[in-house]
Amino acid sequence: MCVNNYRGGVVIKFKIYYIFVHKDGFVEIMKQFVIFVCMVVYLMLVGCNNRQEISSMMVVQDSIFTDTLLADTAHMDTVRMEVPFREKLLTAADISLTKEFLYDKYTLEDTYPYKDTVRSFKWDVIRNCLAYIENMQRDSVKWVVLQNYKNQNREAPLVKKFVRDAYRRVADTLGVERYQSVPLYLPADTLVPERYGRDGTLAYLIREEGNFDRIHPVTLEEDWLAPRRYLKRLADSTVFDRVVFVDRLDQNITTLEQVGKGKWKIRSMNPATTGRHAPPYGQETPLGMYLVQQKKERMIFLKDGSTTTGGYAPYASRFTNGAYIHGVPVNVPRTSMIEYSWSLGTVPRSHMCVRNATSHAKFVFDWAPVERSLVVVIE
Repeated sequence: MCVNNYRGGVVIKFKIYYIFVHKDGFVEIMKQFVIFVCMVVYLMLVGCNNRQEISSMMVVQDSIFTDTLLADTAHMDTVRMEVPFREKLLTAADISLTKEFLYDKYTLEDTYPYKDTVRSFKWDVIRNCLAYIENMQRDSVKWVVLQNYKNQNREAPLVKKFVRDAYRRVADTLGVERYQSVPLYLPADTLVPERYGRDGTLAYLIREEGNFDRIHPVTLEEDWLAPRRYLKRLADSTVFDRVVFVDRLDQNITTLEQVGKGKWKIRSMNPATTGRHAPPYGQETPLGMYLVQQKKERMIFLKDGSTTTGGYAPYASRFTNGAYIHGVPVNVPRTSMIEYSWSLGTVPRSHMCVRNATSHAKFVFDWAPVERSLVVVIE
């Protein structure tokens, strides 16, 4: 804006506009203009203050929101921390073995000669198995054992595909015989079983499904359905902390007891004799993991191919089918026990059982409780 005198009046230049006014009115116009400018400045100041208040309110609200978000985030962190922590699975390297014998007769060394070869206790294999046994018990589960000793729970139905083995008996394609076994069905087909499960096999009980139980055998990789009559539920308090390892290749036996996480004591290391493949009567001791199911101070056996008593085996602990850990057999007419046999620790020669020195069989008999001890057959 600029002001110039022009012929007794004043020309007011306001931007590009020209207004001609008399001098007398100039003062009045200036007064009004000053008042107008003051009002504009006032309104601008008020507007700025309002914006500052709004901005302050927004800052406060943002602060409250941020604090709330942080509080919620902290709460979320707390919730995440409450998620159960999964321990790392044990490996063979985590298993500690210490010799602390409870039975120390006929004890073998870790490695020992046999004829022109060397035999041993396979501690690496045993450590792997013990790690697996500990891992399978780390969660709370319900246990069942597959049972059909002498077909007491009914002969299993025929599987879809079966063969006749060297003993002329029906078996599935994996070599498990129908006799004394449990039928296992695929979850999608409960009409005809897919395979057989060995008597004495341990399994997780998952749930009931009609007349079947869905189970997961510890030595298999899949879930199976089994008729409930073939399964025995174990006590909820069951803990497997005593394990017998039988090596059918090197013909030895060792017992181990858990004393802490990853800590096991070796209780005995002895020679043994396992079952041999000799149809129609002698059978190999089957590989696998089994539950000690039954004990007999004297297990009576028959002469091959007859119903005549052939003798007895002392201190017998049954783990699968007709396979027992027992002492030196006593054949009729003898009645007194025999402590030791030269054949122990040599080559397979029993019908399926695991022969021991009689005093060691008694040790196992007394030391390994039924339905809480495992027998693992390796080679």
